[in-house]
Amino acid sequence: QVQLVESGGGLARAGGSLSVFCEASGRTASNYVVGWFRQAPEKERVFVAAINWSGGMIRYADSVKGRFTISRDNAKNMVTLRMNALKPEDTALYYCAGGRYLGSIPENYDFWGNGTQVTVSS
Repeated sequence: QVQLVESGGGLARAGGSLSVFCEASGRTASNYVVGWFRQAPEKERVFVAAINWSGGMIRYADSVKGRFTISRDNAKNMVTLRMNALKPEDTALYYCAGGRYLGSIPENYDFWGNGTQVTVSS
């Protein structure tokens, strides 16, 4: 079993930056792919980025390419999503998830955190 806890986020202006963090616990936490998804009010949960256990394979949604960077530190069981050049449409509840495949759909992931809010004002 893997437990995931998100932190960071908050409020930023358009063009600004924020980071969100995902701390994993559990005996095999560092073996898992970690993905970030986001969900805006009344919208579906959508893929943002994912990173494999070594950090050697990374995927981004087209909407965040060039602006967001995902990284991980297995020694600290931490995955960071750095978000630059934020836009109001980035406003959402951001979830991290653990799975075995570097997938872009929620069904690829087995473990989920409770989310952290990111709000971007125009």
